[in-house]
Amino acid sequence: MSTPSGQSDQPSVGDLAAAPPSKVPTKRGVELMLLVFATVLVTGAFILVQGNQAQELKPEILFYALAYLAMFGIAHVVVRKFAPYADPLILPCVALLNGLGLVMIYRIDLAKAAAAERAASAFSGSAPGQVMFTAIGIVLFSVFLYFLRDHRMLSRYGYTLGLVGLALLILPGILPASISGAGGAKVWVRIPGLIGLQPGEFAKIMLFIFFASFLVAKRDLFMNAGRTFLGLELPRLRDLGPLLFALAASVGVLALEKDLGNSLLIFGVVLVLLYIATERFAWVLIGLIPFIAACVVAFKLLNHVQQRVTNWIDPFSNYSGAGGGYQLAQSLFGLGTGGIFGTGLGAGRPELVPEANSDFIVSGIGEELGFIGLAALLLIYLVLTMRGMRSAVAVRDTFGKLLGGALAFSLAWQVFVVVGGATKLIPETGLTTPFMSAGGSSLLANYILVAILLRISDAARRPKSTPSRPGVQNTPISQAHTVMVERPS
Repeated sequence: MSTPSGQSDQPSVGDLAAAPPSKVPTKRGVELMLLVFATVLVTGAFILVQGNQAQELKPEILFYALAYLAMFGIAHVVVRKFAPYADPLILPCVALLNGLGLVMIYRIDLAKAAAAERAASAFSGSAPGQVMFTAIGIVLFSVFLYFLRDHRMLSRYGYTLGLVGLALLILPGILPASISGAGGAKVWVRIPGLIGLQPGEFAKIMLFIFFASFLVAKRDLFMNAGRTFLGLELPRLRDLGPLLFALAASVGVLALEKDLGNSLLIFGVVLVLLYIATERFAWVLIGLIPFIAACVVAFKLLNHVQQRVTNWIDPFSNYSGAGGGYQLAQSLFGLGTGGIFGTGLGAGRPELVPEANSDFIVSGIGEELGFIGLAALLLIYLVLTMRGMRSAVAVRDTFGKLLGGALAFSLAWQVFVVVGGATKLIPETGLTTPFMSAGGSSLLANYILVAILLRISDAARRPKSTPSRPGVQNTPISQAHTVMVERPS
């Protein structure tokens, strides 16, 4: 809606920066109401699941509901205290995704517990562990918001974080397969008697910080220095070297470890960063050439990749064989069973899909909530991504724009790869669904990612710290007019 003068009646970023701090809305009340709404939805989902599965309501529902309310209540207080001007929709979207994931994990636990009881075997559910990892994630989230008062501090340690990220990527590859191997990939670091972690989940955030800080420092060289080839200004090799080395090393290590999902994730984000930094689509086209070549080489050399491509083309050709298409076929059966409206929470059979609570959790959502429920889930991810992108666009520094864009796009790209794999759009890669899949590493890393996004959002919406003098309007320097000042004699 526009005012009679033709200008929008919505405050711009410049207006927010010029307004006195007391008059700039923080929207924390909106965030609180949305968190309460998410709590009601998640609690209702727990009740439906247990009613359909166990035909009774057990006291453990109260535990999950209170734990959920307490964790995100603490997260809201932390944001209100340390990032009061952050976007009010990011945390509620994360809370709802985390809660729905917990509901589906608990629902699969109930089905597996019933099957174990019939077989007189022991069973340990994943839902309590997911609550624990969520609590640890909220702690990490709070620690980052407390200590990271300015996101630009991260750019000072870009090269250091890049080296640490590469070291974390290499670590599982040099460890014995008994410690690091799972599902054909070497991505874990397990200490006997303790919980294992995937260092690559944390490494990718460090690499995004390195790529963003590097491109900030070398942006002009990517656009002007060097030679011209096919109308594109190529930077000098010595300027491009660190970026190519870090990208080739990270993708190479992940390919050798057969973790092609994170390889695809990092490569895609780097291409987007190059496009954001240079505003030239030719960089994306140039980047696709080595990507296609790497795909062909990986297919020729790695049996693991060949099997996944075969399963993607025809999952029924080796339905029950070793490494066959049983998982993908069951996922497609489940999605087909759900149809438009789904079977209802707790009324389907998502536990028939291997890794239904982690890699293929979206299949369970599609079966029990149907196409409508899965579309609604993707809309939540879309809102989360768009609000992150909006914060990246609004922030005033180039490093914040690049880092915020990389973090927000990484969530959208990861969801595309996961859903594409579960629906047979692309080969399955083994990536987890952000905030929903069972497991600690991805959840902890994503809460660190959200903390950084909220810090960038707070910087974008925060007003100027210096209060305006009476009768004087504070205008951002970028929008101020030139004023001639007479030098005193």
